Amino acid sequence: MKRAGLWLVTVIGEGSVFTKDELRQAFPGVSQIDRRMRDLRDHGWQIHTNREDVSLEPYEQRFVRQGEAVWEPGKGRTKAAAPITATQRREIMARDGNFCRSCGISGGESYAGTYEAAQLDIARRQVRQDDGTSKVELVTECNRCRVGGRQLTADPADVLTGVRQLGRLERRVLAGWVADDRRPFSPVERLWAEYRSLPEESRHKIRQALDAEGAD
Repeated sequence: MKRAGLWLVTVIGEGSVFTKDELRQAFPGVSQIDRRMRDLRDHGWQIHTNREDVSLEPYEQRFVRQGEAVWEPGKGRTKAAAPITATQRREIMARDGNFCRSCGISGGESYAGTYEAAQLDIARRQVRQDDGTSKVELVTECNRCRVGGRQLTADPADVLTGVRQLGRLERRVLAGWVADDRRPFSPVERLWAEYRSLPEESRHKIRQALDAEGAD
């Protein structure tokens, strides 16, 4: 893993694309070098495949950003997170409703205005606990939300078409939001949005708290 990190930094360079064959040729005789490379992600390295970057071919990867300098003394020793099994992936997606908890799109559904179909995967999300510590929980996200929507193209004409279809009252409300350059959400709307983005384990805690208060 440390040698792979040095190879990325000194030979490939941030932002550049490399192939699986180039990686294997750089480390002849090293078994599971692909897996050693993936271990860098547990130390803050960003290495994208065509799952995160649709512009890449299946045999290509992009070195996006360096993380911890794992080759330095005392670094690179963090225990890697346990891999997510196929069974766990299916269970998590099922309890998350089989849609992205960040944007709400379903797997296979096309993003608005594109022919790109959403791919769902499992993300690890840090969740703050009651005692101030943080805990990693698993949540379903689509490929676009995972990489920040780099492929998104703005379409003002489409927005204008939607505006013209609004009733007079709705257009006045929208005009007020546009004038202020912000939309004021009510407390319950903000809480609903935050609840929807939580992993299932945390959503369950909220439901339990609401049920308990309802019983009172």
